[in-house]
Amino acid sequence: MFRNQYDTDVTTWSPAGRLFQVEYAMEAVKQGSAAIGLRSKTHIVLGCVNKANSELSSHQKKIFKVDDHIGVAIAGLTADGRVLSRYMRNECINYSFTYESPLPVGRLVVQLADKAQVCTQRSWKRPYGVGLLVAGLDESGAHLYYNCPSGNYFEYQAFAIGSRSQAAKTYLERRFENFADSSRDDLVKDALMAIRETLQGETLKSSICTVAVVGVGESFHILDQETVQQMINAFDIVGEQEGPAAEPDAAAGQEAAVDQGGSTGEGAAPMDI
Repeated sequence: MFRNQYDTDVTTWSPAGRLFQVEYAMEAVKQGSAAIGLRSKTHIVLGCVNKANSELSSHQKKIFKVDDHIGVAIAGLTADGRVLSRYMRNECINYSFTYESPLPVGRLVVQLADKAQVCTQRSWKRPYGVGLLVAGLDESGAHLYYNCPSGNYFEYQAFAIGSRSQAAKTYLERRFENFADSSRDDLVKDALMAIRETLQGETLKSSICTVAVVGVGESFHILDQETVQQMINAFDIVGEQEGPAAEPDAAAGQEAAVDQGGSTGEGAAPMDI
């Protein structure tokens, strides 16, 4: 994006009716490491990619526990995500102290969206450069929301944000009709498969991803690396069993393409986002 005379202040409208600094904040979400969420009728799973700045540093934490029934995954500026997750914790504590019951997920999401919207309407503030996937369980069931830096919020069956998230969205769109009746383990497997789609050929390991679960009879918690690695290994076994059966068909298809004078590379490349 190029600088222009309408992006020096968040309250300045362009002639086209755009607020450029809000759009820049939304672009910061796209530059962050991928975060994924999906839900069934009883469980919600959050997953994210752990991306370190260098080989010498540790990765930034991208999934935060808000309450026993709510958790968030973030993409974008991690510092902004920490501030907002702390605000959400305070709201849950205050509500629980006052009403002696857990805060409904939808109400918390509305309060978070209102807080983000104020930053788009004050000249001395800037929009939060982070997108949040809010997973929660309350009396009305399981919920997954996406909070945007613009102050908008949306409820999803499954969603992905961050860099190369389009590949994960494509996978989720193919599978989302089965999510409502999926078991907890099936949801975790689908989350890991969606994370693998964002890696563009890089090997999926428990050290480069984080998975968290909340559901009926199960408070929000992050799965340990050993459990995640066991599930990843199960995927690899399935892939190896399916691989040899698919190789002859692939080889036959390549030979047919060569005979017809076509290029074998067209249409065979993985999705490049």
